[in-house]
Amino acid sequence: MRFPIRPFEHVPHLDFMRWRTFWLWSSFIGGLLACALLGYQGLNYGIDFVGGKLIEVQTAEPAQVGMIRQAVDSAGFEGATIQEFGSNRDFIIRLPGNNAEVQKASAEAGVVAALQGKVSAVELRRVEFVGPQVGQELRLKGLQAMGISILAILIYVWLRFEMRYGLGAILALVHDVVLTIGIMSLLHTEVTLTVLAAILTLIGYSLNDTIVIFDRVRENRGRYPNRPLPEVLNLSVNQTLGRTIMTVSTVLLVLVALFFWGGEVIHDFAMVLIVGTALGTYSSVFVASAVLLALEEWYQRMGKEDAKRQA
Repeated sequence: MRFPIRPFEHVPHLDFMRWRTFWLWSSFIGGLLACALLGYQGLNYGIDFVGGKLIEVQTAEPAQVGMIRQAVDSAGFEGATIQEFGSNRDFIIRLPGNNAEVQKASAEAGVVAALQGKVSAVELRRVEFVGPQVGQELRLKGLQAMGISILAILIYVWLRFEMRYGLGAILALVHDVVLTIGIMSLLHTEVTLTVLAAILTLIGYSLNDTIVIFDRVRENRGRYPNRPLPEVLNLSVNQTLGRTIMTVSTVLLVLVALFFWGGEVIHDFAMVLIVGTALGTYSSVFVASAVLLALEEWYQRMGKEDAKRQA
């Protein structure tokens, strides 16, 4: 039986390349703003990367973050970060690893004792500790993982297509990662190993749509060798548009469900993937093809200039 609703049954005829300059400049300005925000505000690294102790407590009655912070400061743990964890009775207390008292096994007991005198009965739910040296090593390994992933992608696309395709894919990928990290800085998202895993997942997903479009571009260039490249790019993006929208819609349905009902543990993971998936879809449709066209035009100009010099 045929389904009554068949979206994208016919290929649309949208002129994406007409606004390619606008897409490129918008992405460039967005990247600059994200870099400026990172330079000014930085990232909110979790104890996975800076070291320290994470203590999760639950109070018998609702409490204020200010009351929790005052109690923790009075116990000698200055510089702690306090955050509500799902409700006004659950709190995450992050003690920085540069405090010698934090490294003692009695640190969490001291925090609980201080809270008992300020708020209602307190239950210790979870304790995690990461040494400062381990945190620095994890941060370095995380950056190495991102760098190796991007380099491997460049080599793969270069071997499968051409260098200009690889550069277009990498620039679109860097656009996605930079803007996603900029939004994380704006929202003070805590950077943990789980969030790093989300960014690495984003790198693979963002490339997926770009490869599909580039593969269609290569097919259409062989099928229509006399057509101008902007027309071929428009045709290729339009032919894959239905597949792109349906794919991202199903992915976002899962991520939105995880964001709202998956619990606080994977809340940031889902949020980063939602933002990254939206940006990855945007860059695959609008940015990657525009970059490929700009690179192709630049290669053609260089070829003509070389031919004139040889003549």
